[in-house]
Amino acid sequence: MPESNIPLYKIFPTFESELISELQIKSATHYFSAGETLVKKGQYFRAALIILDGLVKIYREDEEGNEFFIYYLENGQACALSMVCGSRQETSEIMAIAIKDTTVITIPFEVTDAWMAKYKSWSNYVLSSYRLRFEELLVTLDHVAFRNMDERLEFYLKRQVEKMGNHLLLTHQQIAEDLNSSREVISRLLKNMEKNKRLVLNRSSIEWIQ
Repeated sequence: MPESNIPLYKIFPTFESELISELQIKSATHYFSAGETLVKKGQYFRAALIILDGLVKIYREDEEGNEFFIYYLENGQACALSMVCGSRQETSEIMAIAIKDTTVITIPFEVTDAWMAKYKSWSNYVLSSYRLRFEELLVTLDHVAFRNMDERLEFYLKRQVEKMGNHLLLTHQQIAEDLNSSREVISRLLKNMEKNKRLVLNRSSIEWIQ
């Protein structure tokens, strides 16, 4: 997989030049092809994880292997849970999979801990990452607790369109797994949306219209 061609100072425009230099020296770069797993449930985090280029899906998996989509991580975003679990030496409760070819960097926790006191921009970045993830979790919880499945499906599809464009390479089974529903229910709701001219269903993809 080719290395990201985007300079670090463009990915992290608020970082001090000294922090950018340290980031280049003290981080390790890793490459994941679409479909590869970055984080497994139950593993220990050894370093903070930041996405440089690509798209990563974060989701939960229960004991029976059922999945529930939480949110995406994209360019310049950190896996806040890696920082929380790593600092507490706890195992991961989430899964992370690359949706596109993805480049990430990892930074040892002793380094990120030192940066919290040394660089204001890093401290702001970490706190902002926590806040953003928390807000996304609240939105997800709101839709699970207070919305019908048809509303949850529409919300889910709009999130996919924001990240991947109007042509979604998603099967009905994949959507059902992300929403912890059945394929039959999702297929019925998608057909209703197609009748209402919200989307077009293809064999293994969905074309979003509105």
